Amino acid sequence: MNDVTTQVTGTVSLHSRGFGFLNELDHPEVDSAFIAPPDLNPFLRDDVVCGTLHSEKGGRFSVKDLTLVERRRSQLLGEIVEHRGELFLKVDAEISNTDWPLQETKAPAKVGETWLCRIDSSRVVPKKRLGKDVEMALEKLIAKYDLQQEFSPEALKQVKTIAAKKQTLGSRRDLRHLLTVTIDAPSTTDLDDAISVIPAGLDGVMHLLVSIADPVEAIPEGSPLDVEALSRGTSTYLAGRVLPMLPHQLSSEALSLLAGVDRHCMTVEMRIDTEGQVIAVDLYESLIQSTTRLSYDELAHWLESEESTPALEKVEEILPWLRTASARLAVFRQRRGGLNLFGTESAEVQLDNDGAIKGTAPSRNTPANLMIERFMVSANESVARWMMERGLPGVFRIHPLPDESQVKSLSDCAFQFGYEAGFGRTLSPGALAAFDAQFLGAASEPAIRSVLRGILGRARYTVHPGLHLGLAAPLYLHFTSPLRRYADLAVHRQIKGYLQGDRHLETQDPKIEELSQHLNIRAAASAKAESTRRRMLLADYMTRHIGEVYAAHITRVLPFGLIAQLDASLVEGLLPFEGLPEGPWEAGQAWAQSPTQRLTLGAPVRVKVLATDPELGRIEYAFMPSAGQLSQDFLPQKGLT
Repeated sequence: MNDVTTQVTGTVSLHSRGFGFLNELDHPEVDSAFIAPPDLNPFLRDDVVCGTLHSEKGGRFSVKDLTLVERRRSQLLGEIVEHRGELFLKVDAEISNTDWPLQETKAPAKVGETWLCRIDSSRVVPKKRLGKDVEMALEKLIAKYDLQQEFSPEALKQVKTIAAKKQTLGSRRDLRHLLTVTIDAPSTTDLDDAISVIPAGLDGVMHLLVSIADPVEAIPEGSPLDVEALSRGTSTYLAGRVLPMLPHQLSSEALSLLAGVDRHCMTVEMRIDTEGQVIAVDLYESLIQSTTRLSYDELAHWLESEESTPALEKVEEILPWLRTASARLAVFRQRRGGLNLFGTESAEVQLDNDGAIKGTAPSRNTPANLMIERFMVSANESVARWMMERGLPGVFRIHPLPDESQVKSLSDCAFQFGYEAGFGRTLSPGALAAFDAQFLGAASEPAIRSVLRGILGRARYTVHPGLHLGLAAPLYLHFTSPLRRYADLAVHRQIKGYLQGDRHLETQDPKIEELSQHLNIRAAASAKAESTRRRMLLADYMTRHIGEVYAAHITRVLPFGLIAQLDASLVEGLLPFEGLPEGPWEAGQAWAQSPTQRLTLGAPVRVKVLATDPELGRIEYAFMPSAGQLSQDFLPQKGLT
């Protein structure tokens, strides 16, 4: 490659030492290029920039002459400092390698204070001073991922108008005569889905009705509230804090499907035959009234014992039919393959009344969780098919097949856990289901699933429909959570436009693809923030266990080390390469090796808790010989106490 080759575009990442990299380049041969500190000064982490690619000695690349293409963050948080009589904002080194000058403003910012600032070109404008009473680590996390906490005055004014308006029948289909139930966790306040059922007739076909809150009716496209929701993309659930996509006055009150209150909905009515196939789908605007609210635990107890409660008694007539619908859908989906919805387990963080972590407890889907999951997945898939049949552009959700190297990595990992996958060169939904069935319920299941997620990757939004591998769905999208995800709200808007006569729709509208890419970015930021917050709390808790030794498995391979997951508590930490014996070590996609040793995904190891950094959410492990006494591990049935 010549010294100066071509213009490339990518996203900026920073190192705490002041230099950075341009990643995800639109270049067939180069994935990443070095950015020198002076060239990095005007830019922030996650900025999309264009520059000239240069080849360096040793096969390395650098990029220079950078120009900003897109800035993906709108705010910065930091400490006010002074340079030569002028005020600057000192920002986290992972966000910027230089201090940002404050724009002249009436805000009384003083040296030493911490401020949240709005970015205005190459300067920042102070918005809000953070006092000593806030959890600063959490505030830094929120700013790091550009999450929004407050709504504009215009949006809040719109909220009051919506909340004051009564939801009437109009031209909607009246479903208030049907027994209807919402089922969720006791702590959930944004209730956006409700279930009804019409029993089977002589033909054996039953009707499952999934009614979803209808925020599109109240929130016009381009209105202040819509703009705010779009900028967020999704609600973010940080342990101890919820950052909603829509204000709580709407998502938890005025638009939430509360029991005994008339609510506007979009209803997908599915006809399910005796073999579990959805043979027909109808979509329409409706008015419902939830009969009662059930918790997952309440329904799970009934499914296991059929013991009733006052809330269950209100809808006991339809409960057997809900069970029937769930069983039918399960049988049909089982024939297609994919991953088992029941087989998910994670360490759920438990907080005390002061918001401090008191431990973790394993969280696994109950039969009630599984029932609702089946209903929502079926509704989402049915809506995707309905839109595709009518040529409507949608924000589809795809999870493509892995490439040959990923399939090999998964096979190698299975072998490390004691399983033979036997995939061959390709992986089908059926083959994935057969592999899934091997380890369902096994002690190693959580670690295997962690590896699976890393190898198969995450699903993404796009206007181009395609396979969702994990669900074995030929077509899929998000429809059932419009109070929490903008993708669902956008799908509702397309459907409502069509039902109301709009036929000026382009099948693969470029504007929908642009929206999809924005939502992918916001969803990723939200997921990373949620994951980081969880790691911060776990690191704080694991500080009490420094020096203890546990059994673990390798679940990820990084360029600088291995991620190990403790077998019983599911807590992950880093094994740095420099701490491993008999180095130097080098990393591949699914393995790491030294001159004398090789560790692959799924390999069993023993680790000692070496160090923690709660503010950064980091836990560091040390590799231990196989011999020696293990500490009393955290027992899944008891959690961390």
